[in-house]
Amino acid sequence: MDPITRAALSSWDWRPEVIITLALAGTLYLTGWRRLRQRTVGANKQQSDRRQRASRSHWRLTARWRPVAYLSGLVVIGIALLSPIDSLAQQLFLMHMIQHLLLIMIAPPLLLIANPLPFILWGLPANGRAIAGRALGSLLHRDSRSRRWLRSATSPGIVWMFSVIAIVGWHDPNAYNAALQYQTIHDIEHLFFFAAGMLYWWHVTGAGPRIHKQFGLVGRVIFALAAIPPNMALGAVLAFVNEPVYTYYLAVPRLWNISVIDDQRIGGVIMWVPGSMMYIIAALILASRLLDQESSKPALPEANWATQDNLAAPGIKK
Repeated sequence: MDPITRAALSSWDWRPEVIITLALAGTLYLTGWRRLRQRTVGANKQQSDRRQRASRSHWRLTARWRPVAYLSGLVVIGIALLSPIDSLAQQLFLMHMIQHLLLIMIAPPLLLIANPLPFILWGLPANGRAIAGRALGSLLHRDSRSRRWLRSATSPGIVWMFSVIAIVGWHDPNAYNAALQYQTIHDIEHLFFFAAGMLYWWHVTGAGPRIHKQFGLVGRVIFALAAIPPNMALGAVLAFVNEPVYTYYLAVPRLWNISVIDDQRIGGVIMWVPGSMMYIIAALILASRLLDQESSKPALPEANWATQDNLAAPGIKK
């Protein structure tokens, strides 16, 4: 292994604020999941049909794949912010695009399909859970002004616009160069990207809290696909432009003999193709669920369709 590669792979940045935040989030989720799981097991011992139906619903809520998905999302965040990817982003545009993809398109859906809100609340101590529950209930009460404000501020159209502004705005050459030169601005950039990803995938996944009119599966498919055009357009521009867009990379040593232009083109393709594919995969999964719903509908009773009028061709109806 050449010295540059060895140095790059060993350059982990153990930032305590990131590690503590991820550890706390994981601990709260696992504690809450275990508590709800134990309550579900206890409910299974009840004999009434009503309680058994509620227990089956809770059992689906506490399925084992949920903590696996949530912890995977936290690991992805850790890899994006602590691993050599972060240090290599200072040298290679393509690594910076991989970092952004992890924060916007990989970690948020993994976290949100795990439906983290109820588990994190149950992960709190009893007093903290009661306080947080009352505060959340007051904030999201059906008739509260705060709920109406949040519903307007996080409507699908606003979230789509915020996502476009965050991605396109932070790829402005001045903003991008500043983010690489100053760690504080770089952290703010990452927070913007992660917030945009969480808000967008919140609508796609349908995770709680549900304060908007619930998207149908068709609407969620359309919303997932709506993220592709701006992402694809920006990636295509970066992939085909013939001049360096980000002058920061002109002043840093080039790794593995990758030129500034080739680096920029590869990064543009990463944004264009893998980035867009994540939304396509989500749309396909939602579409498959829609087809499953259609196929599971009960057949129309024969008496409703096997009549002389319905079986007759339109041209010979009297």
